[in-house]
Amino acid sequence: MKILNTKFNGLKIIEGIKFDDSRGYFREIFLKKLFKKKKFIFWCMSKSKKNVLRGMHIQTKKTQAKIVSVVKGKILDVVIDCRPKSKSFGKHFKTILSEKNCKSLLIPAGFAHGFLGLDKENIILYSNSNYRSRKNEIGLKWNDKQLKIFWPKIKLIVSKKDKLNMSFVEYCKKIKSNNE
Repeated sequence: MKILNTKFNGLKIIEGIKFDDSRGYFREIFLKKLFKKKKFIFWCMSKSKKNVLRGMHIQTKKTQAKIVSVVKGKILDVVIDCRPKSKSFGKHFKTILSEKNCKSLLIPAGFAHGFLGLDKENIILYSNSNYRSRKNEIGLKWNDKQLKIFWPKIKLIVSKKDKLNMSFVEYCKKIKSNNE
C-alpha cells in the first residue's frame, strides 16, 4: 500500500493492494499503522447509478476526515478545500476512484466532498472520523462558476436537496459570520 501526497495539505491518495486469482480478488483498503493519528469511528456506504452527482457536502461543526473507497464501479471524486486558513482555500481536487484502480482518497476535515457515478452501478465506502451530524450538514453548489469544477457534459442526476446547495460566496459569508 502506498500513500501519495497531493498539492493540498493533508489530502492523500491511497493506492491499495489487490490480489487477484481465479476465484476473484482480495483487496486491502486500510492499514491502521499508516494512519496512527486518525481514528475512523463511523463507516457507511452509498450506491449510485451512472450519471448521479452527489455533493458537494461538508459538516460545518463536528467536522469529519474521510477515506473514500469504491467497492464496485467507478467515480469522478471531487473535493473542495473549505479551510479558511489553508493556502488552497476555495480550490478543488479531482481524481478517478474505482474498483479496478484500487485507489482511495484520504480527505482531511474541512473539505467539501462530492462525486459523479461513471459506471452502471457504483458502491462507495466511507470511513469517517466523526459521526454524521444532520443539523451541521451543508452543501456547496456543484456547478458554482467561482469554483471552476469542470464536470463531464452529460445529463446529470442531482437530488432536489443538492440543487439547493449554497454558493461558495454564501459559504464564505457564513463562516465569516460564525467566526465573529
